[in-house]
Amino acid sequence: MDARERVTEVLAGHWPSYRDVVPLGEGQDNVAYEVDGELVVRFAKHPDPAETDREARLLAKVAEVSPIPVPTPVFSVPEQGCLAYRKVPGTTLLRLADPPAALLGTVLGVYLAVLHAVPAERMADVVGVDDDPPARWLAEAAELYVPDTVPSVHRGPIESFLSAAPPPARSARVFSHNDLGVEHVLVDPRSWRVTGVIDWTDAAFCDPAYDFGLLHRDLGPAALDAALAAYGTDAPRERAVFYARCTVLEDLAYALDTGKSVYAEKSLAALSWLFPGR
Repeated sequence: MDARERVTEVLAGHWPSYRDVVPLGEGQDNVAYEVDGELVVRFAKHPDPAETDREARLLAKVAEVSPIPVPTPVFSVPEQGCLAYRKVPGTTLLRLADPPAALLGTVLGVYLAVLHAVPAERMADVVGVDDDPPARWLAEAAELYVPDTVPSVHRGPIESFLSAAPPPARSARVFSHNDLGVEHVLVDPRSWRVTGVIDWTDAAFCDPAYDFGLLHRDLGPAALDAALAAYGTDAPRERAVFYARCTVLEDLAYALDTGKSVYAEKSLAALSWLFPGR
């Protein structure tokens, strides 16, 4: 049975009134289809029934606490690695130029405050703990760094960062998206209103600074300042900057490995504020 036959078979049992099925995209792990412009049906390339069930339960719980729309499960077929959810409106920030960084930072800083306040016991059965220490992040960034792939003006600052001691580890963990880059934030491109947050695969109990780091990496210092101001007390600036610097090297390596130029472009642009030349 090919992929198209699989999706029509699943829809016959769970969404029999469907009219139109359009391929939506294919990644390393999943193939997705859009149904009638309102439903996304996703199939894992290597089905794991327990993981599909966990993700469906996670999305349902996130929908209960998130003040911003998230994919809401409609049905799942765990044995086929199939998960269907309502399409979230909007355009990913990854595709848009010159976003209003401070405005978005404020909205997402408030959003992270809400997520981080979710009681641990509410999510304990659907996410794990991401507790890699800063020293490991730094070591992995050093392994990914290839000097010839970055402009020479940034190499000295990068190498100084990689040779310095990492910040102290944070023992307390909070529930968070754990991958809040611009590719996972949807907006109305006319008003810049945030319309959705997608791809909760990496959600975990993690360092509260991590998602702030991704905002800093992708949207710049104005977004970080606004996000931390909106977040309130105990704003984790030092570790946020640390994660931004580590993950920009990770994103650049990913772009070179996959040929995805949009990631290379955003990573090289971010070097100007993460590793400014002297």
